Order: sequence, then C-alpha cells, then structure tokens
Amino acid sequence: MTTDYKVTELFCIIDEFCKHFDAENAGSLLEYNSGVKCRRRQASLSYSEIMTILLYFHFGTFHNLLYL
Repeated sequence: MTTDYKVTELFCIIDEFCKHFDAENAGSLLEYNSGVKCRRRQASLSYSEIMTILLYFHFGTFHNLLYL
C-alpha cells in the first residue's frame, strides 16, 4: 500500500528530474515553426505532476483512474 509520504517523495524526485531535464535541454530543443498559429497556453498540471500520476497508476494495483 502506498502512503501519502511515498507519493510526496516520488513527486519530489520526479520534480527534481524535470527541473534538471528542462535545464539541460533548454538550448538543444527545436522550435516548432510550421507557419500555422498555435496557442501557447499554460497547462493546468506540470510535467512532474503528470508523471507522478502516471507512475503511481502503473505501479499500483489499479484497473482505471477512478480508484486512484
């Protein structure tokens, strides 16, 4: 069984990874430029929050996200 402490610890590890990953790859990513206007709206969840939910789901014994 996963406790709240483990979820918080997992989130902190993933958040640190995302910060280092973004810093390392900031200058080497290609710019998307196809001539078509696109929105650059901020996401409601950060990448680290999304990754934490996905890892928690995949390593848990859940059949769908309703019981998360």
